[in-house]
Amino acid sequence: MNIFKAMKPERVYESLVLVPWNELRAEGITTALLDFDNTLGPDHATEPEDYSYKCVKMIQDAGISCCLVSNAKSDRSAKIAAMLNIPVVTYANKPGTSGIFKAIELMKSTPKQSLMIGDQVFTDVIAGNRAGVRTFMVEKLHRPEIWYVMLKRPFEKLVRLIARF
Repeated sequence: MNIFKAMKPERVYESLVLVPWNELRAEGITTALLDFDNTLGPDHATEPEDYSYKCVKMIQDAGISCCLVSNAKSDRSAKIAAMLNIPVVTYANKPGTSGIFKAIELMKSTPKQSLMIGDQVFTDVIAGNRAGVRTFMVEKLHRPEIWYVMLKRPFEKLVRLIARF
């Protein structure tokens, strides 16, 4: 796969609430693979916020199952997923594909029926594209981020400029 193609999401939204979930369900999407940090909740939070619950409910109300797919430590991700009452794949190894495929198997889904959605090109988007699932990107939910994510953001901006998304 061309590296620039791997870095380009199909669509970009300001937030999860703007994603047309009902349309996606009508198109055959049955599984939403969701990043947590700065996608579904604040970066490095230890529990979901109201926005997190609202988004999961909105997605599920559209008839789409949710699965948290996170590179975060298993205890934090597992606790968050349990509070949201959704399955989780921890240590997802994004931009690798193993976590995506584990989630698809866990959800009894297929790549064609799945959508990966997150806030980072170099993890969420690349992992989803490499795994053959549709990929959407959302703008980061909150400003404060861990230092190593902040280091990647200027490169991500450059990629977005070149790939025009």
